[in-house]
Amino acid sequence: MADEMVRRAQKFINKVYAPRKDIPTVAEDGLTSWALMYALTRCLQYELGITALSDTFGPTTLSALTTKYASLNAKTVPSADFCRLIQSALYCKGYDGGEIDGIYNSRVSAAMTKLKTDMGVSRVYPGDGLTPKVFKALLTMDPYVVVNGGSNRVRSVQQWLNGRYVGRRDFFIVPCDGHHSRTVAQSMLLAVQYEIGMADGTANGAFGPGTRAGLKQHTLTTASSGTWVQLFTAAMVLNQRDVSFSSTFSAALKTEVSAFQTFCALPATGKGDFSTWASLLVSYGDQDRRGAACDGVTKITQARATALKAAGIKYIGRYLTNPDPASLPEKAIRPGELAMIAANGLRCFPIYQTYGRAASGFTYARGREAALAAANAARSHGFKAGSRIYFAVDFDAYDYEITANVLPYFQGVRDGLVMFGSPYKVGVYGPRNVCIRVGQAGLSTASFVSDMSSGFSGNYGYPLPPDWAYDQIVTIDVGSGTGKINIDNNIASGRDTGQGSFNPPAIGKYDVPFSMTYWSGLHSDISKYMISIGYPNSSVSRIFTHTECLETIIANDALVTQLAKTYKMRKALIQTSAYWEMRHYDPVDFAADAGVTYYHTGVGGKDVVPRRDSSTGIGQIFGAVGIKAWNYCIDAGYISGDILNPKVDADIWKMWHKLNQDNPHSLRTVSLLHLWSAGGKPGSGDPAEKVMRVPTLDYSDEETFEILRRYQGFGDVAVAHAHKRMPLYQIFERYNMIVRGA
Repeated sequence: MADEMVRRAQKFINKVYAPRKDIPTVAEDGLTSWALMYALTRCLQYELGITALSDTFGPTTLSALTTKYASLNAKTVPSADFCRLIQSALYCKGYDGGEIDGIYNSRVSAAMTKLKTDMGVSRVYPGDGLTPKVFKALLTMDPYVVVNGGSNRVRSVQQWLNGRYVGRRDFFIVPCDGHHSRTVAQSMLLAVQYEIGMADGTANGAFGPGTRAGLKQHTLTTASSGTWVQLFTAAMVLNQRDVSFSSTFSAALKTEVSAFQTFCALPATGKGDFSTWASLLVSYGDQDRRGAACDGVTKITQARATALKAAGIKYIGRYLTNPDPASLPEKAIRPGELAMIAANGLRCFPIYQTYGRAASGFTYARGREAALAAANAARSHGFKAGSRIYFAVDFDAYDYEITANVLPYFQGVRDGLVMFGSPYKVGVYGPRNVCIRVGQAGLSTASFVSDMSSGFSGNYGYPLPPDWAYDQIVTIDVGSGTGKINIDNNIASGRDTGQGSFNPPAIGKYDVPFSMTYWSGLHSDISKYMISIGYPNSSVSRIFTHTECLETIIANDALVTQLAKTYKMRKALIQTSAYWEMRHYDPVDFAADAGVTYYHTGVGGKDVVPRRDSSTGIGQIFGAVGIKAWNYCIDAGYISGDILNPKVDADIWKMWHKLNQDNPHSLRTVSLLHLWSAGGKPGSGDPAEKVMRVPTLDYSDEETFEILRRYQGFGDVAVAHAHKRMPLYQIFERYNMIVRGA
């Protein structure tokens, strides 16, 4: 809500300071924002005589302020405008700054006293003076009262930290809003380092060797009391444990510590030992712990399985697919690997990850696409129904990105699996806040926590999710010689134990003829998907209905099966391109086809616009494009035939007419176009395409996507359509997989 006094503060900045080129004009909207706080910071720097102004209240600003004005009050404030800056900042913080009249009056004095009390620093900085570190805190968006359902218990910890440590050089006032955060977590580490005895300049807020060594000297029991117990109970409070912030290690505290240790899979001693301190202070905890689980990008061989068992590993996380087989050839589960895992008495939990390392990669549509791909891959590898797949969010998602991107993605995952009859459970891999929020939304059943990424904002200041199954804490090497393997060491809670036996895999099996037993299911699933993206079963804007398109594909199933086997590609690749293009055939295409016939034969009405070429037939392929694809495949030895010239009208007409009239020829050309696309589409006239692997039975999702994208061309439209084709591909592949015995 707009505040009139904030608006007056904004007007003051614009009138007095904004004419300077390095102090920007601020919006006069009465709303506090970082832009407004940055402007106030620059104004202060100008008043201090700093020439290089910045949005940052850094060491230079703090030093200049400390040197000139150790405490600002009615007697020491140097000018009316300087005082107006203070008054403006108070209003932006929600305190009474007087009339912004340049007078440090009783109202300003009372507000300053109240501000320092709220911060917890009134004993360190008594009176109404504005000290440098308080000024620095005043020019932030940090609240010093409980907001948005914050905890008074957490606020008491925040105030205590400020009051006890604000005098140290590198400790700055933290918010007192009742919420744990990255800033508060780092302040706790600084506090621990100060109590260990580290000097200013040595204490840095990192959980390094000196901090770990110091904590090992401070195991707490019911006989303990004092500052170390205060720090320990503060850490328990910040981790949302039901304890009092106290300097006494009570029997009740011991009980809650035991409960916390059990929750974290630590020995339940009830003591504040090093491992417990570590779990309270940093996301990865005590990295010397050996977990019963691991994940990795290396194939499990007999020698490696033996090494893992010797290291106490029971559960192994392996990837269902591999977006980059060239760089990490063993990242995805390899043929025979699950059988090897099972034969050694080990268990496996599946992970699905693509390139999703930014918020833009997470949308509802991408989530549904991922679910279908993951379900097919899991079935293909042999994972039984009921297995839990962990869908990865492998980036530092801010809270607003979780709301806008990650949650819709997991809604898509949920709905995608429902399309396939919900054969698998949904797990989430990611930082703590991602896992917590996806679980709270009811979109996952267990969390695989990327706690090793301790610097992620989504791990800093958040507790271990209540539904955690695996806690990833450190990368280690296990075994030696041929058994040596690099793994991520994971603590297992027992919530998920993976799978210890598997169905026969379908990897490497050729597709077989379609069974009409599954016609109804295939027809229904494709119909539902196409309707969901805006394509009803029939429409006046489209020439062919859903049923007509699918019947055409299945009527030619023997040919499609033979083509897939001959060229060692999945049938779904041919089926998807042909179905998609046929569904898109509309009156505009019909008119274009009439124009081509008229151009080459003279047959047609007077209103027909002649065209030399058009995309035609069930594969919607230009005559010239068909020639280029056939020529490429003839030269490559895939097929035999006559080389045609894509620049000669007679040759264009020959190819175009056959594509238009002969469905088997059109379907064959679809498969050849995929081979040509993988070869970089030489002679296409499009921007150069990188040569890919020839389509294979183990094509990755990323390779499949790229082939589907190249079929249409290049640019944003082709990319968008390829994303829409991928779920269609997965639906075809699901039924193909069923009939080939997966």
